[in-house]
Amino acid sequence: MTLSAKAAMNIAHVLTEALPYIQRFAGKTFVIKYGGNAMVDDALKTSFARDVVLMKLVGMNPVVVHGGGPQIGRLLERVGKESTFVEGLRVTDRETMDIVEMVLGGLVNKEIVSLLNQQGGSAVGLTGKDGGLIRAKKLMVTRDSPEMKAPEIIDIGHVGEVTAIDTAVVDMLVGGDFIPVIAPIGVGSDGQSYNINADTVAAKIASVLQAEKIILLTNTAGVLDRNEEVVTGVSAKDIDRLIAEGAIHGGMLPKVRCALDAVQSGVGSAHIIDGRVAHAVLLEIFTDEGVGTLIRR
Repeated sequence: MTLSAKAAMNIAHVLTEALPYIQRFAGKTFVIKYGGNAMVDDALKTSFARDVVLMKLVGMNPVVVHGGGPQIGRLLERVGKESTFVEGLRVTDRETMDIVEMVLGGLVNKEIVSLLNQQGGSAVGLTGKDGGLIRAKKLMVTRDSPEMKAPEIIDIGHVGEVTAIDTAVVDMLVGGDFIPVIAPIGVGSDGQSYNINADTVAAKIASVLQAEKIILLTNTAGVLDRNEEVVTGVSAKDIDRLIAEGAIHGGMLPKVRCALDAVQSGVGSAHIIDGRVAHAVLLEIFTDEGVGTLIRR
């Protein structure tokens, strides 16, 4: 079957629109946080893998950081262990941490590696414990309210915050033409493992690598204003205004703050994009319009 003239022109337009972006970003590093619907829908998983492999083939250096909250929750349920959250963070005792490591560092990480390799890539899976990539310490949650005389400090177990990033192992893999796939598990000075928010890990790694872009896949169209319209090309000042207006709230708030931290630490730009759209990563990088919110300094 031959293409119609209109279809052929559409394909030619897409390719010529992508060319300057391919030229501009050759040799640049892109940190992609992979999660949400894109991680559980089979068609979206395949399109994501193809996007990342194509980026590598045209000379870019993608680094993938992934989450896995729903998968952890399902396995905990299967073993009869209830998931408890404090301030949006999963309470992680020793038994839960074992399951987190099994799911993030094993099942989920290896599935992503396999997907990328099936599409022609050369991916290698890591956790933050490999090569001392992510150093961490226990994260203590502080809860405050007018009824309390002093803030309440809550111990939520093996949940961590990043203290240092050593990208030597990532640099080695990128230099060898591999695609690193990183599970957000850090290690403390005492050898303890810590479960860390994947957005935070992606932002920290992007900052240390001085990446061209950090891309966060979400289950929304992007950052929305008060009229539920996607905003893009926004600065830190614009984000502060949207937060003050209450337009950015809930789960989007920490995601936006991670993106801001990255760009203020030297990352070229941050993108919060709709992972429910097939080939969202390529559309955001290689087209003029994109499919989400661009945040700049």
